[in-house]
Amino acid sequence: MKSVACLSSVRAACQHTAACLPHGLPLVRAAAAPLTALGRSATGGDSVGLRSAVVQQPLHGTRVNAAAVVVRQVSAAAARPPMAPGRRDHEVAVYRLGGCVGAAPQPSQYSPYTKPRSRVDVKSLFEGDVIPELCSRLAGLPSSERTEGLATLLGACAEYGLDSRSPLVRILIDESLQLLGRHGGDVGLAQLCHLGEVAYTLEGRSSAVLAEVLNSVGFAVAEGALGPGEAVGVYSLLALCHDPASRRQSHTLSALHRQTQRLVHRLRAGQVSDILQLLVKFQQRQAISLVLRLSHRASRVFRAFSDDEVVKVLSALTILGQHDEELLAAMEEHLPGRLEKCDPDLISTVMEYCLQTRCRSKPIFEAVAEDFVRRGEKHTTLQIAKQVIAMGRLNYLPQCSSHMFKKLESILSTRFSQFQPRSLIEVLHACIHLERIPLNHLSRVFSPYFLQRLQVQGEPLDRNALGQLTQLHLATSLECDFYWGPRLPYFLHVKKFSSMDQAFETPMDSLLYKLVRGPLTELLGGNTYSTRTATPCGYTVDVEICLDEGGLVLPPSLWEHTHRRMALCLDGQSRFCNNTHHLLGKEATKRRHLRRMGYEVVQIPYYEFERLRTSQEQVEYLHNKIFPIIFKFSHKF
Repeated sequence: MKSVACLSSVRAACQHTAACLPHGLPLVRAAAAPLTALGRSATGGDSVGLRSAVVQQPLHGTRVNAAAVVVRQVSAAAARPPMAPGRRDHEVAVYRLGGCVGAAPQPSQYSPYTKPRSRVDVKSLFEGDVIPELCSRLAGLPSSERTEGLATLLGACAEYGLDSRSPLVRILIDESLQLLGRHGGDVGLAQLCHLGEVAYTLEGRSSAVLAEVLNSVGFAVAEGALGPGEAVGVYSLLALCHDPASRRQSHTLSALHRQTQRLVHRLRAGQVSDILQLLVKFQQRQAISLVLRLSHRASRVFRAFSDDEVVKVLSALTILGQHDEELLAAMEEHLPGRLEKCDPDLISTVMEYCLQTRCRSKPIFEAVAEDFVRRGEKHTTLQIAKQVIAMGRLNYLPQCSSHMFKKLESILSTRFSQFQPRSLIEVLHACIHLERIPLNHLSRVFSPYFLQRLQVQGEPLDRNALGQLTQLHLATSLECDFYWGPRLPYFLHVKKFSSMDQAFETPMDSLLYKLVRGPLTELLGGNTYSTRTATPCGYTVDVEICLDEGGLVLPPSLWEHTHRRMALCLDGQSRFCNNTHHLLGKEATKRRHLRRMGYEVVQIPYYEFERLRTSQEQVEYLHNKIFPIIFKFSHKF
């Protein structure tokens, strides 16, 4: 919550207002006409000699607020410390922090700065007639400025911990209701949002002030007079008190989406990140057009983002499930140079975003790998896991891979027990996608102690964990004949790698199969193949062709005499990294294991087969893919 007057100043004002006001101290010295009238003393004259306070801006606006000046000026006048005997006015160092005036502390170069403690009694804040007096002083101001003043005083009540049933709070709430009832349409959106946030803090969703504020905000949004800062303020207010069952809020939110789309080009970097984060709170997955425009705007202002804002933007886009090629291009241009000095959490978020969107970016991944080699030991175990998992699952082996895996080996050796068991399994599983079998640590993972540790920590061996352990076991069996360490117990093996979440293999593209089926049947002289065949190790083969000892294709009736098998992988777009011809790590591992199991693997990628226009071209393509392997096999015997 953003208060216009600092709490210590308001406390001081409340303690000394009764003593200050009768002596003619002005509330404000400013050029605005309403403030000049308020600045008259009780004797009718203008007081002099009081330094004007620094005025803090309203919550979402840039205009100097007269109500804030009223509260601040009284506070500054009352909180000014007494002059020490024998010291002159110019010898007193004066500082201003949020409108407070006092002796300036000199922070040490070596000791951390601590906020000076206020000597004002907190209980005196709400004693006497201070708040009614301030309300009467605010009464003559314009509606927006009066609203800001009331919101400031309510904010002070909330900070002090007063209950909404407190008499002083009720006075302010009644004043706010009267103001909104008479002049709600004249109050600015920034002031309405400030008042609404304070009212929600004090009374929750049942607040009458909040209901009036939401009505006024709804009318203002419908009229369309919004600026970038006001749009962020309305989003913040609606996110604070969002009620999915409220039709009025839904209409207001829809109108706000439309208005924001019109002014996306005016949003600053911080405003883009704030709105995206708020859309996540709303779970606005259906606002695709707005999210895409915000993502496009993020690519234009990416250089201006702070590290924290980049994390917010990428986290929001990951949750909302949107990806923009221009944003990726901006990341590839600006991120590599920032990674050396950025927070490791930013690197982890970038890698997680790339993994979710299947973006296999060479500039980003090379920079991340080099940074990991340089300072990987300073990263947390979770940050290390996110980086390694993304590279493995996207099948990217960096140029400095030897140094990278040496660093990873060193970290795993010294910090093995610090990794969460599930996170450790995922790191080791990602390594096999890059053909790096972590033999030194498999013996510890397959040990009964580690498997028991998974269950003790409340992490049961679900299907994904068992699948990863099974694939690690399979990698050692098929690719490391010299490994004689512990193995995964057979009763923990999964029988099939196919699953609903497609964690280990992607199902065959049905559309691509329909295109291949006709030419393949014509080429082989009939339906002499099987589809979606399960292998003994748990993988699923898209199309399997059985061959005899001479390399001839066997009909289904003679499949029991199979001597050699051919696996046709019909690779649709979902098996590749986004906009590339690189297979995902799980698909590359599957093909490697199928070859080790004795299959002749033939890949039919979508980007090659979809270019063929006629059935004759398709048959010739399949012939050139399949028969050279059959001929090579028959030639051997």
